[in-house]
Amino acid sequence: MTQKTKKILFLFSSFFFSVAFKVKAICPVCVVAVGAGFGLSRWIGVDDIISSLWIGAFLASVSIWTIDWIKNKKWNFKFYKPVIVLVYYVAVLYPLWHNDLIGHPLNKIFGIDKILFGATIGTAFLLASNRLHMYLKKKNEGKSYFPYQKVVVPVIVLALLSIIFYLLIIWRII
Repeated sequence: MTQKTKKILFLFSSFFFSVAFKVKAICPVCVVAVGAGFGLSRWIGVDDIISSLWIGAFLASVSIWTIDWIKNKKWNFKFYKPVIVLVYYVAVLYPLWHNDLIGHPLNKIFGIDKILFGATIGTAFLLASNRLHMYLKKKNEGKSYFPYQKVVVPVIVLALLSIIFYLLIIWRII
């Protein structure tokens, strides 16, 4: 990273964090955090599959959150669910593609881009862990077994999945 780029990044982040934002369904800080987290994970050498697992889970959870928020506001409009999901995924994945982070010929697994593969797996497992939470809650007469179960279950599932992928990568199985 050049000195000029570092200065521009510092000025932008200084301005960005000095401005107060009204809390929204997805706040700009969350988007910046995902981008910064992905950049940091690449810088420290975390494989794109593992970091994009978390990006996919983040996008799925924010999509669900926004859909529920709109449903509670009774702002239902035709096709709002797929539109919301599409907007979030495109808003995060398009800049990665535009900056050649998605689509690099040497960044593939099973012929699929690692970032898209990881984001897809992360999305699927976030949705599956949400179903697991609902199943556990149903078995316990509509109550969670422990506080914050709705948050803990997906985090544990994604952490275990990250460990599995990490081991597969270092053992050169994938």
